Amino acid sequence: MSIDHKPEILGSSDAAFRGDVTRHNPEELLIASLSACHMLWFLHLCAEADVVVTSYVDEAVGVMEENETGGGQFVEVSLHPVVTVSERWMMDQATELHKRANERCFIANSVNFPVRHFPDTKSIPE
Repeated sequence: MSIDHKPEILGSSDAAFRGDVTRHNPEELLIASLSACHMLWFLHLCAEADVVVTSYVDEAVGVMEENETGGGQFVEVSLHPVVTVSERWMMDQATELHKRANERCFIANSVNFPVRHFPDTKSIPE
């Protein structure tokens, strides 16, 4: 895949369909897009609210169902962001901002399946 002025992305089908496991497949890229969109909106909203995020790691998981023809669809994606903020008083607000980030994410608003969020918010020092 190539887009002008950006690095090329080497793609393949999933290994279950005889694809190359060392390359990205479209399903992984969709899940990564949902995760990245959520993260970027979340970080933007945190910056506006003076919530200082020192770490953000997500474990995004997609659930797909195959149909009788061998095709299929996503039925759900769940995001599991682990967010660390710089002060304890920021934790509740950071957790709430995940809801607003989901409402604003262009990708999440464009898919026909639920995108669920299971955030874990921590502070330093704990």
